[in-house]
Amino acid sequence: MQPFYQRLRAAVPMFPVLIALIVLGIFSATRIGLGLYAGFDLVELSLWPSIIIKGFYFDVAVVAVLIAFVCLYEAVLPNRWRASPWHSRLRMVWLWGAIALLLFGAVAEATFWIEFSTRFNFIAVDYLLYTQEVIGNIRESYPVAWIFSAIGIMAAVVVWLLRFKVRAIDARPVTQAGRWALIAAAVLLPALSISVSNVDQMEGLNNAYADELSGNGLFTFAAAMRRNELDYDKFYQTIPQEAADATLKKLGVKRVPLSVALQQNMGIDAADDDTPFFKRPRNVVLISVESLSASFLGAYGATTGLTPYLDKLAHEGLKFERVFATGTRTVRGLEALSLGTPPVPGQAIVRRPNNEHLSTIGELLEYQEFSAFFFYGGYGYFDNMNAYYGANDYRVIDRTDFPKESVMFENVWGVADEVLFDNTLTVLDQEAIKNKPFFAQIMTTSNHRPYTYPDGRIDIPSPGGREGGVEYTDYAIGKFINEAKTKPWFNDTLFVIVADHCAAVAGKSKLPVKNYHIPLIFYAPALLKPGIYTPMVSQIDIAPTLMEVLGKEGDDFFFGRPFFEKGGNPERVFISNYQELGYLSQGVLTVLLPQRRVESFRIDPNTYEATPTAVDPQRLSEAIAYYQTASRAFKNDHLRAPDHMPVH
Repeated sequence: MQPFYQRLRAAVPMFPVLIALIVLGIFSATRIGLGLYAGFDLVELSLWPSIIIKGFYFDVAVVAVLIAFVCLYEAVLPNRWRASPWHSRLRMVWLWGAIALLLFGAVAEATFWIEFSTRFNFIAVDYLLYTQEVIGNIRESYPVAWIFSAIGIMAAVVVWLLRFKVRAIDARPVTQAGRWALIAAAVLLPALSISVSNVDQMEGLNNAYADELSGNGLFTFAAAMRRNELDYDKFYQTIPQEAADATLKKLGVKRVPLSVALQQNMGIDAADDDTPFFKRPRNVVLISVESLSASFLGAYGATTGLTPYLDKLAHEGLKFERVFATGTRTVRGLEALSLGTPPVPGQAIVRRPNNEHLSTIGELLEYQEFSAFFFYGGYGYFDNMNAYYGANDYRVIDRTDFPKESVMFENVWGVADEVLFDNTLTVLDQEAIKNKPFFAQIMTTSNHRPYTYPDGRIDIPSPGGREGGVEYTDYAIGKFINEAKTKPWFNDTLFVIVADHCAAVAGKSKLPVKNYHIPLIFYAPALLKPGIYTPMVSQIDIAPTLMEVLGKEGDDFFFGRPFFEKGGNPERVFISNYQELGYLSQGVLTVLLPQRRVESFRIDPNTYEATPTAVDPQRLSEAIAYYQTASRAFKNDHLRAPDHMPVH
C-alpha cells in the first residue's frame, strides 16, 4: 500500500501547488524586506510573530484567487500535450514571465513603501491614470534598466533551478478526478477568500507600520479600488442632522444649517474689521509648497539651515505656530485651501465629478471683481487640477502655457520652481496694468521626487534628495519675493506661504499628528506687523481668513473659521487619510473609521505622540457634525456657490 503522501501526490495536480509556494515565498520575502527597511525602532521585534501569521493569512487569500487561473488551465490541458517538448518550452517561458511579474510587483511595493510607508492603497490606484508622470518619475529616480535586468536574471535562475521538478510534474497525467478537483478549486478558493478576508483585518497590532506589513500589496490594492470613494452615511457613525447643525453653530460655523439649506437662500456675511493689518491688502498671492513639513524650517525649530529665505520671511511676517494639513496628498491641500471644507472620505473633491462652481475662494472673489488664477509648474491634467480650478472660475496656467524659451529646466514632474515663479510674475504684471485686484494660487513641484533642479543655485548638487528639494524651493521662493518687491503692486499684496501637506505621511499611529504639522507665513511688510500667532488652526481656516483679510463677503460659505474673528478661535483641526477621519480638539484626537468604528487618542502637546484613551462623547459629536455635514453638503449640491453676490 502506498504511503499517504504518495497517494496525495498522485491525486492532486502539483503544478498549481508549486506556483502557490513560489508566490507565497515572494510575498513573504517582500514583507520581511519592507520590515527590515522600516527598522526595529518602528516595528518592535515582539510584533513580528503576529505580522508573519497575519501576513501569511492575507498572502494565502491572494494566492487563492491567483491560483484559480492556473487551476483552470491545468484542468483543460490534454495529457498528451503535457510532456511534449513544445509545451515544456512554453511552460518554462510562462513560468519565467510569471516569476518576473511577481518580482516586479515586489520592487514596485518597495518603491511605494519608500515614498509612503504603506502597502498599495488608493494612491497606487490613482497613479494608474497618470502613467506619463509616474513612469517618468520612476525613470528619473531609479536605475530602471539595472532593476529590470536583475528581475529577469533572478526569474531565470528560479526557473532553471525548478526545471527538473516542472518536467517531473508534467510527466504525470492528470486523472479525471484530478480535473474536477482543479475546477472545484478554481471556483471555491476565490469565493472562500473573498468571503472570509477583509482589509480591515489588517488592523489590531496598535502600530500602523506593523498593520501595513501584515497586509498584502495586491490585497490592499484591490480593496482600494473598491473603496476609492466612501459614502459617509454608509460607512461612518452619524447623528441627526439637526443635532449636527446645532453643534456646528456652537463651534462658530456660519454656513446655513444643512437641515434647512437651500443654496439660493444662503446668507451673505459681511467681513469683520478685526484683523492685525495696518490696512487691507488689495491682492493675495497664495504659494502652496509641495511636501513642506514644518520640521524643515528653522523658524519651526530645524537646525539644518535648508530654509534661510523662508526663515527670514517668517521673522519679518506673521508666522502661524500650529497649523495642520487636512491630508497627505496635494489634492487634499488644494481642496482645503480653495474650498475650506473638512476632508470627505475617499477621493478629494478636486478629483470628483460634479465639482464645478463650488463656493471656492476663487469663485467667490471672482463675483466681487477679482481676477483669480491657478499657476502650476506641471501638467495640470494630473489629479484633475486644471478641470477643477477651471470649472471654479480660476484662470488656469500650467507648464503648457509657459513660453518655451522661459523653461530653462524641467523634469517629468514639472518646470523648476523659479521658472514657475518667473512666468507668474509676467502674468501678474499684465494683470496689474488692468487696475483689477487679483488672487493667485501657485502650486510648486520641485520638492518632489526626482528632486532635480538647475545647477549652481544651492550648495546641494542636483539631484539632491528631499533636502535638496527643500533648499531649492526655498531659494526659488526667496528669488520670487525679491523680484516681486520691485513691482508697483507689491506693497498692496499679501503673500501667503503654506504647504499642501507634509513630506512624511506614516507613523506608528494611524494619523500621526506631527506628520500633518505644516508652516504658514503671512508676509506683507507694508501692511502687516511681524509676529507669531500661537492658537492651533486648520488648513481649512485659511480660505475664510483671506476673505476676512481682504474685507470681502462670503466667509460664511466655508466650514473653516477666520483666524482673527471675534469670539475666539475654536482650536480644532482636521487630519485624515482617505478613510480615517481625525478631529483634534482640546488635546484629544477622535478618529472616525469605516464600519462605524471610533478610536480616541490623547495627544502630547509637545511631541504629538498619541496614547489611546476613552472616547469623549462631546468630541465625538463635534467630529461627526463636521465630517457628516461636509460629506452630505457636497453629495447634495450644497457646496455650490450662489448665482450672484452683492458687490459693495
